Amino acid sequence: MTVQHAPSPQQVHTRRGALEVIKDYMMTTDHKKIGLLYIIVSLIAFSVGGLFAVGIRLQLMVPNNTLLVGNLYNQVLTLHAAMMIFFFLIPIGLFGFGNYFLPLQLGVRDVALPRLNNFAVWSFVFSLLLVLIGLGIGGAPGVGWTFYYPLSVDGNQTGVTVFMVAIIINGLGSLLGSANFAATIVNMRAPGMSLWKMPIFAWSIFATSILQLISLGGLTAAALTTYLELKLGVSMFNSGIQGVPVLFQQFFWFYSHPAVYVMLLPYLGIGAEIASTMSRKPLFGYRVMVYSILAIVMVSLVVWLHHMFAVGVPEAWQIAFMVATLIVAVPTGVKIFNLIGTMWGGRIMMRTPTYWLIGFLFNFLIGGITGVSLGMVPFDYQVTMTYYVVAHFHNVMMFGTAFLAMGGIYYWWPKMTGRFLNEKLGLVHFWLFMIGSWMTFLPQYILGLLGLPRRYYTYPDGNFAWNELNFTSTIGTLILLGGGLVFVWNLLQSLQKPITAGPNPWGGYTLEWTSSSPPAAYNFAHDFPTNFPTERPLYDWEKSGETLTPVDPKSIHLPQDSWGPFLTAFGLLIMGIGLSFGWFTNWQPSYDKVQPFFALTPGHSTVNIVASVLLYLSFPLFFYGLFKWAGTPEYDVPVAHHHLTKYDNGFMGMSWFIISEVGLFAVLIAGYVYLRITGHAEPPALRPAAWLAALNTLILVSSSFVVHKAEHDLHHGRTSWARLGLFVTLALGALFFVFQVYEFSLFGAESDWRQNLWQSCFFIIVGLHGLHILIGAVGVALPYYQALTGKIDKYNHGSIAPASLYWHLVDVVWLLIVAIFYAW
Repeated sequence: MTVQHAPSPQQVHTRRGALEVIKDYMMTTDHKKIGLLYIIVSLIAFSVGGLFAVGIRLQLMVPNNTLLVGNLYNQVLTLHAAMMIFFFLIPIGLFGFGNYFLPLQLGVRDVALPRLNNFAVWSFVFSLLLVLIGLGIGGAPGVGWTFYYPLSVDGNQTGVTVFMVAIIINGLGSLLGSANFAATIVNMRAPGMSLWKMPIFAWSIFATSILQLISLGGLTAAALTTYLELKLGVSMFNSGIQGVPVLFQQFFWFYSHPAVYVMLLPYLGIGAEIASTMSRKPLFGYRVMVYSILAIVMVSLVVWLHHMFAVGVPEAWQIAFMVATLIVAVPTGVKIFNLIGTMWGGRIMMRTPTYWLIGFLFNFLIGGITGVSLGMVPFDYQVTMTYYVVAHFHNVMMFGTAFLAMGGIYYWWPKMTGRFLNEKLGLVHFWLFMIGSWMTFLPQYILGLLGLPRRYYTYPDGNFAWNELNFTSTIGTLILLGGGLVFVWNLLQSLQKPITAGPNPWGGYTLEWTSSSPPAAYNFAHDFPTNFPTERPLYDWEKSGETLTPVDPKSIHLPQDSWGPFLTAFGLLIMGIGLSFGWFTNWQPSYDKVQPFFALTPGHSTVNIVASVLLYLSFPLFFYGLFKWAGTPEYDVPVAHHHLTKYDNGFMGMSWFIISEVGLFAVLIAGYVYLRITGHAEPPALRPAAWLAALNTLILVSSSFVVHKAEHDLHHGRTSWARLGLFVTLALGALFFVFQVYEFSLFGAESDWRQNLWQSCFFIIVGLHGLHILIGAVGVALPYYQALTGKIDKYNHGSIAPASLYWHLVDVVWLLIVAIFYAW
């Protein structure tokens, strides 16, 4: 059943040149184009990662093979994992499908912060490009996607710095995108749609965004501390100065286990949409599904230690995290039952998306059961470093979660392109993936139980069944490669066909099916009824006789495209190249000091000089793009923004983003507190002067009151006073920063921060806060620039609200730093 559609204007499709299309995607604020960019780049990364997987399996096809040996194998293994996790599974589900379909399902015309969305997608694209540039300049990292300490700081490793910088840039875009989604859901929805009437896919994106914002600080902290040790020699993990190497794993897994659910939750939402539509039934237990998603978010944050059972953590902690691991299986299992219950008794349409859903249910169930077995401490001891873990992870991710990624493409392809994918080719693709997956990974379960260790590039001849099982696994990988080729051919041949899909080819029940296929730039040429009885509004309106109200597309105003976000992201790419290959050399104990690249030292190269020059050139480009972005109105005409709360979208987006900043500092400070309590990080006899910290505290707290007063003045129309307040805030921030640089210089001259763990922690955490002072000052400078150029007034507040909120965060963090470093 579908509701009666309002008439849509005839779309005229003109063929554009390649340069025009590229320019369009550089400047676009259209969430659909940004979603497509995520999907396309993610599929490219999936292809590259898949080819690396084929190389790995060809090496392991027979014993004592020499196709990929030594560090070359490690590099291929690292890039395979990084491509699949950071550049395929996470972005295509959360940001690809999320960007394209979340606003459509909410009945709105764009996300809360369209330009921030453009910056986020290009940060993602450029982080991938940075990794690929590293292949040609510094080599690939051979430390695995986990980049465990101390392997990552081994002087024989290559490409680790560029990998760390790429992770940080990718993470920044991911956090901004997640905050944008959360702000969109809370502050924008079709009038009448409550949170409890949102489609389940929207709930899955909301929950995943929250989980990403809370947990990503762990990965950022791990990458940042690794980078700082490589570049400056400061460390929280170096046992030579009483650091604890295992603490790195605590940082890393605090994010990287929740990342499994970041990769899973969006796809569970996709699976629910497919199940309901293809079964012609409402979702079974809608509220239970939502509660299960939220329960997964909460419990997944307290299970990371099960990756570390074998490293020597106390037994009480092992038992606690084992119980938490078993508990998280409950809401995950509930979701599986919900999907099965939705299909049970339905009039199921056995089309390609349905096959992928059923394949997911079967495969993921097996993967989940093996995950429960790994959660049992004694069993984990036996298999933790074997191929059993490899098989389990791929069982959950590759022929579990990735099956729903494919299901989402087949399900929404007619909506995105107006064309259907070939059903026969789709089924060939499905069965090749199904058979290939089991042939690849089922032997690896058995190999793990037979004792084959993971991460080894070869194995000896003569072990029972190792040869046969590895050979079978490699044949399965080649079958997967064949399935991938069929998939690519299906996509390409589909694009050659004319647009024939109607607005609702599957008979779906959510709002995206009321737009044309593909949707127009403005999404909808109609308004919706304001009553949403359930999460299936089209079915409800069909029953009640509701219709859509036509809207003249000429009356719809969309955000202006802008070069600013793209130039800002491109400046970040250039900066990343400079930070990876320029600035300073890797710290070398033989010199016992940091070597600048412009000094004539061994290992000095032209690449390093060029990278250092690029680093300095990146700053004007970055700031030009940023101020161009801030200085251009979002809309070319005054438009009433759609806010469900009293807060504007900028404030709402910053409120969510701050969660990630709190998470980053919380992880680092928790690590320092542990080191201090256990007696590893004993303060030196000479510590930074308390009087200077007190003076800086007075300056920073005063600036917080000043910026609050400036924001208050602007709301009451006192623009001149607001401008003065912003200037004073910048002046106080600059004064604080000058005093902090003086303190660092004085303290660094008195003792070597690389030889004292407390001092290393001080420079990492307090230095990171100093970086946040600079970031906050740039944030305050943006509304000051807007005020100077007449862009803000009593009714148009520019970016003052998010800038003020971020500045308050910086102040609060400083108060905590004073307590733990100066007063304790």
